[in-house]
Amino acid sequence: MTLNDYSNTDATGLAALVAKGDVTPLELLETAIARCEAVNPKLNAIIYKDYDNARNAAAKPARGPFAGVPFLLKDIMGLTATMPTRNGSRFVPPIPWPHDDNLTTRFKNAGLIPFGKTNVPEFGLVATTESKLYGAAHNPWNLAHSTGGSSGGSGAAVAAGIVPIAHANDGGGSIRIPASCNGLVGLKPSRGRISNGPDFSESLDGLAIDLVVSKSVRDTATALDIASGTVQGDPYWEPPKPNSFLAAMGTPPKKLRIGYAVKTLDGKPLHADCIAAVETAAKICRALGHEVEEASPALDVQRLVPAFMALWTANLAAIIDTIAMFTSQTPSDASFEGTTWALYEIGKTISGSQYLMAKAALQMAGRTAAQFHQTYDLWLTPTLGKPPLKLGQFNPDERDALKAFAEQSDYVPFTAMQNATGQPAINLPLYWNEAGLPIGTQFVGRFGDEETLLKLSHQIEQANPWAHRYQNIKV
Repeated sequence: MTLNDYSNTDATGLAALVAKGDVTPLELLETAIARCEAVNPKLNAIIYKDYDNARNAAAKPARGPFAGVPFLLKDIMGLTATMPTRNGSRFVPPIPWPHDDNLTTRFKNAGLIPFGKTNVPEFGLVATTESKLYGAAHNPWNLAHSTGGSSGGSGAAVAAGIVPIAHANDGGGSIRIPASCNGLVGLKPSRGRISNGPDFSESLDGLAIDLVVSKSVRDTATALDIASGTVQGDPYWEPPKPNSFLAAMGTPPKKLRIGYAVKTLDGKPLHADCIAAVETAAKICRALGHEVEEASPALDVQRLVPAFMALWTANLAAIIDTIAMFTSQTPSDASFEGTTWALYEIGKTISGSQYLMAKAALQMAGRTAAQFHQTYDLWLTPTLGKPPLKLGQFNPDERDALKAFAEQSDYVPFTAMQNATGQPAINLPLYWNEAGLPIGTQFVGRFGDEETLLKLSHQIEQANPWAHRYQNIKV
């Protein structure tokens, strides 16, 4: 297999070649390693390499829907006994987890072969991947631009053809933001769809959940099939699902009623490229026979943003204090980036009353969103409020947390809402601007209804394929 063939084939396609005996898992892995060594010095997408353990895994019999496919785990969660997970922070020691977590085990049982960890911002706090520990990840479409965050390293690695699919997670948009910046498919599943076991219960009070970034809808559907499922003791139980999300895509969706947004929820204007991306997606949906009109849920941003931040900062404080307890360290500002420390200090001040009021506010947002979806099957928005930013525009040492996140709120005006409500949402790469940068569009579904999102996404991908776009990347 040539490097070009490898980089332009999705995970499903590579696994099919393995199943037919046209290529071995070890050959695929060596191709992935060669691609990594060629382009990662420019991208800084992969920050830890585990080639020897991966080669041992690739030498074993290949089983599962992704049998023999090279894979990368994010440096947040994706816990494994063979690689450290440091959350992009100098405060976290570089030691492996005692065992693989449930999700990593499911990835491996599906045939994926992890060979490295991907770059992240410190604790996944910001919408760009530029930590002091690892340095900036560079967007393969234009190296001067950000990959987004927090799964920025995974996004860059997939877009650049190092792997066809990579682990990602999303607590405020961290799957969808890098999917948008890197021109990929990125699905945030419904709350409760995927377990955090065996060591953790809910992640960020149920705001965060894991899956992947990929190049194709079928890879994303298969990933959801293999990753989904709760276990006894989980705080949320998985909502109903089809026997197979992948198989369900074989049937086109019914005629859908889709509301779309061309301004933020609080009425602010969006960048012209982002409006163009949404209008392009709306035109595609109309051509497919769906009903599309401008409409948005009546979510109170002025109430939701402080509530979201209260839960985020309180959880950050708990995470840092837990790490301190287990590593016998004392947190201090010298161990963290300035913005991280500012948010930690805010989190330490959140009272029990404030915490519970914040949680109630987000739960009420879920009811408001559910009311919107009594009329509309889906909500269509730009994934971001602006095109991928240039690197260096966020200051990691900004101690004024409100200032730091005010800048981000204009850049990321929509994605955190679905973390608050627990709804599924997917980024699709349907538009590139005149500068050649991808501008993602987001479809949001009813709680528990990834099936409709995937059916429509598959229908759109067939009518307006994007796979040829990756051939334009010249890292």
